[in-house]
Amino acid sequence: MDVTDLRIALFSGNYNMTVDGANKALNRLAEYLMRRGAALRVYSPTIDKPAFEPQGDLVSLPSVPIPGRSEYRIPLGLDADTREDLAAFAPNMVHIASPDFSARAAVRWARERDIPVLASVHTRFETYPRYYRMSFLEPVVEAYLRGIYRKCDALVTPSQSMVDTLHDQRMHDDVTIWSRGVDRSIFDPTKRDPQWRRELGLEDGDVAIAFLGRLVMEKGLGMFADTMALLRERGVAHKVLVIGDGPARGWFEKALPDAIFAGFQTGPDLGRALASADIFFNPSVTETFGNVTLEAMASGLPVVAAGATGSASLVTDGETGALVAAGSPEGFADAIAPYCRDDALRHAHGEAGERASRAYSWDAINQAVVDTYLRLHARTDR
Repeated sequence: MDVTDLRIALFSGNYNMTVDGANKALNRLAEYLMRRGAALRVYSPTIDKPAFEPQGDLVSLPSVPIPGRSEYRIPLGLDADTREDLAAFAPNMVHIASPDFSARAAVRWARERDIPVLASVHTRFETYPRYYRMSFLEPVVEAYLRGIYRKCDALVTPSQSMVDTLHDQRMHDDVTIWSRGVDRSIFDPTKRDPQWRRELGLEDGDVAIAFLGRLVMEKGLGMFADTMALLRERGVAHKVLVIGDGPARGWFEKALPDAIFAGFQTGPDLGRALASADIFFNPSVTETFGNVTLEAMASGLPVVAAGATGSASLVTDGETGALVAAGSPEGFADAIAPYCRDDALRHAHGEAGERASRAYSWDAINQAVVDTYLRLHARTDR
């Protein structure tokens, strides 16, 4: 079998409703698959005003809004119209990208027809409850995820640290890496714009610590705010630049009253905003890869991040930034302070991170998924 023989039904819980690393990766994969000659059909909830135009044919799944988070929708399964569309498309590969009710139904549908199933793991959903004071639910969520993933033929995930985590959690024995790439036409140190900084209120000598991402509590907003408070208490001169928007923006603005909020940025504007910062701080533990970490490295920023899945596979501690035990504002403040005070250290580690980021090519990365599809087919055909 060749890539041109593939007919892939891709199930996503949020293919283009919002902009995040998982969505961007899936749409890049879709573009690559179609460019290589594969047939692709995408099944996902849809909304009237999505964040961007999707790659490939998109079939709307039945869904309902998530209470309190209406920008996301919960897929409810496979209705009669979806099953009819699937039958007409006749896929020979099912790919699920979020462990929701529709994905669970799609796995059953594929198993009944001896169609191989690949799951891509983009997010550590089992960590979400801890950000809403419900940590006791983590084992329940982990058990639910295991129930889906062990019915698949294989898993792919973006980093070796996440491969190790999935093995430790007994999610599957067959787990390989589908990494992430970075668009160097957008993320590059040359995109730094001193005039844009001045317009925001950043002086030329200010050291700006950037937060980039959707403003939701599970991205580590509380840890970020606690760390900034410690830096202020210690007299470490810095400014905070928040790039992004989301439902927790009001909370974040109150927690960081002196921060500069640049709002949601995309494309070249995002590249300019990130390169115009000086340090990138990512305290989140929910990512399986950390697209924002790689984008910051490509932009020439040293990265201080939680030593968790994702960033731990990107940041070389002491060379391109610092890795800190998750949940330690004191540790994060200790790691960030030297970058605020030492221009030479900050520039050296930023340059090292930029060099390291050059290894991430999208086409080579997406070919790893194609290779996995073909490997699973070869196993099924025996």
